[in-house]
Amino acid sequence: MNKNQKKFAIVGAGFSGSIMAHELARDGHSVEVFESRDHLGGNCYTEKDSETGITIHKYGPHIFHTDNEKVWKYINSLCEMLPYTNRVKINRKNKIYSLPINLHTINQYFEQSLNPKEAKKFIEEKSDESITNPQSFEEQALAFLGRDLYEAFFEGYTLKQWGVDPKNLPASILKRLPVRFNYDDNYFNHKFQGMPKDGYTDIFGKLLNHKNIKINLNSRFNVRDNIDKFDHIFYTGPLDAYFNYELGRLGYRTLDFKEERVDGDYQGCAVMNYADKEVPYTRISEHKYFTPWESHSKSIVYKEYSRQCEEEDIPYYPIRLLKDKDLLDAYIKKARLSQKVSFLGRLGTYRYLDMDKTIEEALDAAEKTKAMLKEDLKLPIFFISIE
Repeated sequence: MNKNQKKFAIVGAGFSGSIMAHELARDGHSVEVFESRDHLGGNCYTEKDSETGITIHKYGPHIFHTDNEKVWKYINSLCEMLPYTNRVKINRKNKIYSLPINLHTINQYFEQSLNPKEAKKFIEEKSDESITNPQSFEEQALAFLGRDLYEAFFEGYTLKQWGVDPKNLPASILKRLPVRFNYDDNYFNHKFQGMPKDGYTDIFGKLLNHKNIKINLNSRFNVRDNIDKFDHIFYTGPLDAYFNYELGRLGYRTLDFKEERVDGDYQGCAVMNYADKEVPYTRISEHKYFTPWESHSKSIVYKEYSRQCEEEDIPYYPIRLLKDKDLLDAYIKKARLSQKVSFLGRLGTYRYLDMDKTIEEALDAAEKTKAMLKEDLKLPIFFISIE
């Protein structure tokens, strides 16, 4: 290893860590990846079921969607992406509707036959015009949709998903207008949408298959034992875990999955949400529908339950309530005093990130890292603002 080559530790083998490892290894640096689980890919991990041949999304559905052409080209350089449209249904009091709320949903729920112009006026009349500056999730939904649609499709599901009354969730969770005044039932608006033909795990194998990369599975990275062994650490695990939870634990939701196997079809679609709070699970995913180019006589479904993340659980969604924001600020201050470490990804920056945004940020961080290494500049603690 010449003087310009560095030795890096990368903690976590999801998209953030794997992309950084791949880009640094290609530039001639030595990279050692530490992954606490027994497989690559983090929560994007998929596996072929040995009995049925169905590709299982082990940690819940992951559907690729983006407007970023650079990200789309990058993911296509690593796998064969096949067309996939996510068409979600929702069960509300044993009646099935389409999501996101569209003209079909509105006409079906209100037993109307409105055209787009009539439906828009109809919903505007039901929306709460007195809410001019929504502060909570509930206020945002009421301002957008009115009480009928909010209570039918959002209130119960949100309570189950977050474990918090929607009155106490920030309005930012409901980022965009959750209604369409046409019959488009494509869940996403993005230009590029698809699913990897061979599943996601194969992508990570390609990213990390390099002579300069050493992979350690079932390995928890101990900062104290390893800090002097590497020139720099890229950490994609939970921010609070890096500091051994010295200031307390940041709040996360975790998911439990109950698997069921059936002959034939179970529900006739990939994802069915359940709006009623009396139903304990948030949704059911039928995994063979994530590969519509395949045919399977049997089916595997996952019932998905959301709850507060405990010490030994896998963290999924950062809650980011006020108390979490205060604790996050304290950890950010602590991180800025650290040496030889950069925090990346969803867990490292305590933000909810879609796959495309994760890839975009990882590529950007890798490009900045390589440029700074050539100039012998100090690498940043954070590559983006997370306050």
